[in-house]
Amino acid sequence: MCLESKINKNTLFIKLEGEIDHHTSTNMRNKIDKLYDSARISNIVFDFERVTFMDSSGVGLLMGRFRNATIGGGKVALVRVPKEIDKILNISGIYRLMSKFEDETKALTYLQN
Repeated sequence: MCLESKINKNTLFIKLEGEIDHHTSTNMRNKIDKLYDSARISNIVFDFERVTFMDSSGVGLLMGRFRNATIGGGKVALVRVPKEIDKILNISGIYRLMSKFEDETKALTYLQN
C-alpha cells in the first residue's frame, strides 16, 4: 500500500494505492493521523483511483478518520472510487456519513459548504 499526501488550506488530500486490508490499514492510519494532527486540518479527501482491493479494515480506517474530522468540525470526502470498492462502501453504509465525488474540485465545493 502506497500513500501520497498534500495539504491545501484546511484540507488533507490522501491518494491511496494498492490494497487496503488488515496488513496495511494500521500503518496507513498512523501516517494519516500524524499528518492530520500536525497541521490542524479540518477536512480529509481520500482518492481511491489506484486502490485495487479493500476489506472491512479499510472501512474501519475511513470510519476512524471520519470521527476525527467531525470532532474537529470537518468533513470527509471520497473521490474516484472504483466500481469494486464502491460496492463495499455502499454495502457498509459509509455513504450515509461521507460523500463521493468524481474529482477533488467537486469534493472541495462540498467541503467548503
